Parts: sequence; structure tokens; C-alpha cells
Amino acid sequence: MTTLLEQTLAPLPSRLPPVERRAVMPAGFAAAAMAAGIKASGRPDLGIVSASSGESTRGVPVAGIFTTNALPAAPVRLSKKHLSATLRSGVGSYGWTRGLVSTSGSANAATGEAGDVDQAEIAQHFASALGTRPEQTLALSTGVIGTRLPVDAVAAGIDELVPRLSSEDAALAAVAEAICTTDSRIKVATVSLPVDAGRDRAPTSFRVSGFAKGVGMIHPRMATMLSVVLTDAPAEPVLLHEILVSAATRTWNQLSVDGDTSTNDTVFLLASGAAGGTAVPAGSQAARALAGGIEAVARDLARQQAADGEGATTLITCQVSGAVDEIAARAIAREVVSSSLVKAAVHGRDPNWGRIAAAAGNAGMEIDPNRLRIAIAGSLVFDGPAGGPLGFDPAAVRAAMQAPELLIRLDLGAGDGIGEAFGCDLTEAYVVENSEYTT
Repeated sequence: MTTLLEQTLAPLPSRLPPVERRAVMPAGFAAAAMAAGIKASGRPDLGIVSASSGESTRGVPVAGIFTTNALPAAPVRLSKKHLSATLRSGVGSYGWTRGLVSTSGSANAATGEAGDVDQAEIAQHFASALGTRPEQTLALSTGVIGTRLPVDAVAAGIDELVPRLSSEDAALAAVAEAICTTDSRIKVATVSLPVDAGRDRAPTSFRVSGFAKGVGMIHPRMATMLSVVLTDAPAEPVLLHEILVSAATRTWNQLSVDGDTSTNDTVFLLASGAAGGTAVPAGSQAARALAGGIEAVARDLARQQAADGEGATTLITCQVSGAVDEIAARAIAREVVSSSLVKAAVHGRDPNWGRIAAAAGNAGMEIDPNRLRIAIAGSLVFDGPAGGPLGFDPAAVRAAMQAPELLIRLDLGAGDGIGEAFGCDLTEAYVVENSEYTT
């Protein structure tokens, strides 16, 4: 049985490949970004990514996950429609693409049929500029709800950016910046994966890189915020979708800043195949390596987003072990990092294990208080098997809570289920920022 003090919890870096926080463009992709005039601030707000598909006209494989908000934005509706249109068979959020357009400053959500028309016109313009078909274009948008995109400005920006498409790393970083709104910094991550392709093939390597935005209105449900993950691995769309869903379940779906799910949540996973070779077979060692790399990038991006939460001073990581299964462990961890009382206690450097226990109990999972153990910043503060509350040095725990990341650990003593979630403290700055910024 996995216990709090005996075994490191997963998913953690020890079970995933190491991640570098820098923008590295995988082979087969190019990008460009600029300030097109969507944001009144004049900051970059338009980015494009193109995918080279060699001689193929259908594009590169792609998978997507989208918001479960009942009011999805126009870019979400367009992307889901285009993925369905490019599927060879079956139904799902995966297919083929030649590139994507990202905009920030206007969400193009709750804009009615006019917003859908605007999004379609932008896709058509991008496709014409690339020499592809509109249904091979995907879209991401973030910003103020209820405002339409300035189509003419975006179209003019696309015309300027397409000739500037670059495979340099700086181009990927530029798109990561152009997608930001209230983020204080860009969020990028990359891994390099050595892959044993089998007896009949020489070892090779895959590159996985991603960028993300979102530090407010972050509480994804089977979705994410806005993120794009690129890889040069050869893979079919259905495998990408399976890998992406699994990765998002353990990472972005375990992220909460403020409990609000956006209308625009989107994540795309594109595979250029530029690393060479045939498509990675499902269930193979190469598929497991690719899945690990994608989860590692997703996990690191999610942690960066939590750490940069609006007004935040502390990244909260909650790890749960000893649950009846992984689903229960993830649910409890997420409930803890989502609790406003826990978040406020963390901001006040208050080692309030009672709030943690109460939040865990709200997850809808069975918890035996006589088996429950809780540790804050490395100090065991509640031990059910030993009778419950423990005597501990509050001043020492408060001092440990001053670190930029706080680790909260719970062991339920009921099974082998393990999971984690990421959040941040709740501060006065969050209230000020969201009272002054329209969403």
C-alpha cells in the first residue's frame, strides 16, 4: 500500500522525463507573432503556427480538448467543426491541420452568429495565405467576453506574418507571448525523448514543446485553458487524442486558480512526423515514451500557470496517496487546492490542517479520519492512526510556508490510489485585479 511517508507520489518528475523551461521549436513547424491592434495596450496579440506536412495535402495529425462550459466561444466551435471535417472515419476531437491562429484581447465568446462568421473569415484568410483549405485551420482566442474580433486587423496581421514564418525558437516564444492576457510571463516547456524504436530500427529521439496561457478564470473540466503542444514524432490522430486526454486528466484538469471555467478553454497537440519513421504504434515503447514526454510538458505548464495565478504569491501542490484509486486521489487533491479557505490560509501562512481536512471531505469520496494523515510543508500535523491532531511547532511550519511553493500531503490509508493537483494562494491582489480588469 502506498503511504504518505514511505513512497514518493506520482505523477512527479521522477516518473517523467526532465523538462526545460524554454521555447524550442520542434522540426516541421514554423511560427510568427505581432501586435495587430486587438489589445488597446499595443502588446502582441496575434500569433500563427504552421505545420509542414511534406507532400501530403491533408496536413499533420492533431488532437484537441475543449471547454465543457455550456457557452463555448466561436473559436472552440470552429475548431471542433474543422476537426470533425478532417477525420477520415469515426467521431472525435482529432483530425488533420495545416496550422492555427491565436488571438488575445477578445474572447469572441457570446458574440452570436456574427462571432462565428468573424472566426470563419479569419480561418479562410489564413488558409488562403498558406495555400490550404479553411477546414485545415484551427483557432484559439482569449480576452474579454462579448467583444468581437476586429477581422480586418487580424487579416492584415496574417498577411504580414505568413511571410515571416520562422522555425527559430524565438518565433515559438513570440507566439507564447502573444497569447497572454493577465499573465505576468510566458509559459513554455520542452523535453527531448530518446526512443528505442525496436530491434529493426535504430534508436531515435522525439522533441515535445509546449506553451500555455491562463492565470485567471482557471478551473478546467475535461479541458484546459489555452495551450499548444508540438512534437516532431510520427503519430496518428487517434493516438495523439488518447495521449492528450490522459495527460490533461493528470495535469491541466488538476489545476485551479479561482474555480471558474472559461468559455474558451482549448488545448491542441500537433505531430509533424519530422523526426522520421513510421507512425508510432499504440502500446509500443515509443508510444509510452511519447506519452510521458507530453505529460511532462503538460504538468510543467500547469505548474507554471498555478504559480503565476492572478495575485498569487505561492504555488500550492497537493499530493494524495493511499486512496482507493487514482480517481479518488485526484478528486481530493483538486478539492483541496480549489478551497478558498485553504488558499486564504496559505496566503496568511496559517498551518490550518482543519481547512485542509474539511476540503478533502468535500470531494465526495470516502475518508476514514482514523486513517487520515496530513502533512504541511513537510511537517506531519494530523495523524489519524495516532489519535488525530499532533503537537507541532506552528512557528516552524509558518516559516516553512514562506517558500514560493507549498506542498500539502494527505494519506488516506485505504488503498494504492495516488494523485496531485496544483493551485495558488488567494490574495487581496486577486480581488483588486479582477475588480479593475473586465473579462
